Amino acid sequence: MLAGVACFARGTTVIRDAAELKVKESNRIRIMADNLNAMGADVTETDDGLIIRGGRPLHGAVIDSHLDHRIAMTFAVLGLLADGPTEIVGAECVDISYPGFYKDLFRL
Repeated sequence: MLAGVACFARGTTVIRDAAELKVKESNRIRIMADNLNAMGADVTETDDGLIIRGGRPLHGAVIDSHLDHRIAMTFAVLGLLADGPTEIVGAECVDISYPGFYKDLFRL
């Protein structure tokens, strides 16, 4: 979520010392960079994190969650802030950690 929020910040956000995110359930660094860039963000993947140049508007895109519930939830929130529709492939994976997530999100 931090990487997603950084897209709306002014200036550049650098996330580093996060190499362990490359070897968890998925390579979250690469997936975040690819999906954020698909939405129009300016993100560069590094060996141990991300460089996010904020301030660019996001647009809807097809997002691949790679069945990672953290990725799916992040892009569900970002999709609400983006211009145009966002589709999350594998969106149902959020049930692993938060079965009522979409119901609660849309209620908010």
